[in-house]
Amino acid sequence: MSITSDEVNFLVYRYLQESGFSHSAFTFGIESHISQSNINGTLVPPAALISILQKGLQYVEAEISINEDGTVFDGRPIESLSLIDAVMPDVVQTRQQVFREKLAQQRAAAAVQQNTPKNGEATVNGEENGAHAIKHPCPTWEMGGILLQTAHDNHSETMEIDGDVDIPASKATVLRGHESEVFICAWNPVSDLLASGSGDSTARIWNLNENGNSGSTQLVLRHCIREGGQDVPSNKDVTSLDWNSDGTLLATGSYDGFARIWTKDGNLASTLGQHKGPIFALKWNKKGNCILSAGVDKTTIIWDAHTGEAKQQFPFHSAPALDVDWQNNTTFASCSTDMCIHVCRLGCDRPVKTFQGHTNEVNAIKWDPSGMLLASCSDDMTLKVWSMKQDNCVHDLQAHNKEIYTIKWSPTGPGTSNPNSNIMLASASFDSTVRLWDVERGVCIHTLTKHQEPVYSVAFSPDGKYLASGSFDKCVHIWNTMSGSLVHSYRGTGGIFEVCWNSMGDKVGASASDGSVCVLDLRK
Repeated sequence: MSITSDEVNFLVYRYLQESGFSHSAFTFGIESHISQSNINGTLVPPAALISILQKGLQYVEAEISINEDGTVFDGRPIESLSLIDAVMPDVVQTRQQVFREKLAQQRAAAAVQQNTPKNGEATVNGEENGAHAIKHPCPTWEMGGILLQTAHDNHSETMEIDGDVDIPASKATVLRGHESEVFICAWNPVSDLLASGSGDSTARIWNLNENGNSGSTQLVLRHCIREGGQDVPSNKDVTSLDWNSDGTLLATGSYDGFARIWTKDGNLASTLGQHKGPIFALKWNKKGNCILSAGVDKTTIIWDAHTGEAKQQFPFHSAPALDVDWQNNTTFASCSTDMCIHVCRLGCDRPVKTFQGHTNEVNAIKWDPSGMLLASCSDDMTLKVWSMKQDNCVHDLQAHNKEIYTIKWSPTGPGTSNPNSNIMLASASFDSTVRLWDVERGVCIHTLTKHQEPVYSVAFSPDGKYLASGSFDKCVHIWNTMSGSLVHSYRGTGGIFEVCWNSMGDKVGASASDGSVCVLDLRK
């Protein structure tokens, strides 16, 4: 048996990522040189550290339960062994002693029973040699707020889904090429080109157009840095990407601290370098002349998309900036682990508005289609809606019981292409649920509960009639937003980080932890 520090570090790194501790994972990854290890992350299944800990705990339990002569104690301890108990020698020895004493009592009782057979019975409880099978209950593990129920048999306890909603394999195209987790994906707004960003330090553009080769063509956008006068791979995750509004350019953000602009043909147009550390989010404005980015360096930057120069840097947060969203072509909001939300404007040297009220880091922010309301979600398990007209939140929506990872507004209501439909807000949480909210009334209208693990992404179809959700249970579910019913379901091969709809509303893309990207064709 061999265990290397690289292997242990990688499993800890993955545990931190899967548990939602993205900033701790980043810091640990840097200090332990994860990017320099030769471990193929795509081959390591989700919850690998928890799985191996579970097996170790079962071994210790077996060690306690089985005597030196190979006999097994009949029954279980009153309390099952905890992980901390298992690493404390005194506790283990005490449990072993209790077991042995009880076994001695058991044998004495068995001897009495053998000496006084009933109706000719001479066996101990009807079993040979008095040996009994150990029945292990299924332990529940808590992983940074993620509850994993593990089964000891050969079938996984997945939520049963009606057969008629399953998307057949013939309607799913699995795109392979990435060599590590695929954190994000986004459709080109005018054609069926799907972009994806991965931990393998590449973004890729997949051609899913009808005249393409059914996803076999991929453009590889390698993220390199200059070292010793030559380009070398950055070995950093590509964690954010966004197409401009006319679909001609793709912007990517990386943990190497650089934002990059690419043509849709995969050529690097410019490199934007001013952040000191990883970029967590970036967005084009609607006009397409500016890019906005947020970084671990606590700042947000507006870039001139034509020159690649930084137009203005906003140093108002006191901790890493996690997300940004444009209100219009010159004004935007940003959120941070400092629990604050700032609304800033190009040319202004301080925030035009600051919203405070969250009691933990704010993970995501989104303006509604009209630009009048701003939604935010947080590790404090609340979803808040803000208005520029007041300081306090308009709604403080409390229903989730774990961290809320992301939110999306429906493309409905005034100022959208679906003006006659009511606007909704969707929230995705580590409590494994998705909730749909009526924002005008401030009430939850549907709770979508089919997922079994944290939900990392939600996306509305262009007409607002459907919602796609992706979870670390490897499932993509598609829901009817009016009824809350499940209409389509697909189980992939890795935990789902991102889901997105194409502009026609007939395909859903999903990116996964095992390096795969899948495209679901929803046409009849």
